[in-house]
Amino acid sequence: MQSSLTTLLWIVAPMLIVAIVVGVVMSLIQTLTSIQDQTFSFAPRVIAIFAMFLVTFPWILRVLTTFTSSIFGDFAPFIK
Repeated sequence: MQSSLTTLLWIVAPMLIVAIVVGVVMSLIQTLTSIQDQTFSFAPRVIAIFAMFLVTFPWILRVLTTFTSSIFGDFAPFIK
């Protein structure tokens, strides 16, 4: 359970960091320009998260493949 949560955090961390940074920058721009539109903050965040997902997808696939093969490679502890 601990290794699955750790793997999940490693996979989600780049996209979460990008979402936080883009959200803060967009909020700062909204504050400075007095724009109160919700989509002004939402749309760039979604685009940035999707772009980060595309960039990190090969790495995510390697991490998940390694994790899955390590679980299925030693399945004895899970049978108990």
